[in-house]
Amino acid sequence: MAEKQKRSKNNPMREVKLEKVVINIGCGGDTDAIDRAKKLVEMLTDGRKPVVTLSKSRSTFGVAKHNPVGVKVTLRGKQAMEFLKLAFAGIDNKIKDSQFTDYGNFNFGVGEYIELPGIKYRHDIGMLGFDVTVELRRSGYRIKHRRLQKRKIPTTHKIKKEESIKWVKDKFGVEIVE
Repeated sequence: MAEKQKRSKNNPMREVKLEKVVINIGCGGDTDAIDRAKKLVEMLTDGRKPVVTLSKSRSTFGVAKHNPVGVKVTLRGKQAMEFLKLAFAGIDNKIKDSQFTDYGNFNFGVGEYIELPGIKYRHDIGMLGFDVTVELRRSGYRIKHRRLQKRKIPTTHKIKKEESIKWVKDKFGVEIVE
């Protein structure tokens, strides 16, 4: 039994990896704010082109269906890791325990972009904050997305909240607060 546990800990398929980081700025339908948010996202992500998000239905904010409500961009790989280091420095390397989901993902907000180290205020952008959503995965997880194969991921292979907290602490030295 001990040998089996030792093998499962060294198994590369069990390693937690960063799938993607999504940067989102909600603007509530204000077209001027959407233009400023586009500039901010391009500045933060070294020129990556942002996607304008549209409302799905009439909301309580009075935005009509299919009208722009925000901006987002998805980062993967090395660029995602570098942005996470910058974003964690902007929030003093502290995340609440409640910001982690039961499935291993987490998100946090940055109140103003000037909190990030090395980023200066720009008059054409103004003061904007943004949300950062991080998705973690294990190798082999994409098999559930294949159309022709109806395979399920075993619950032992899914990432748990405790594993994602450990990953964030080990990779970035982030402190988890209650």
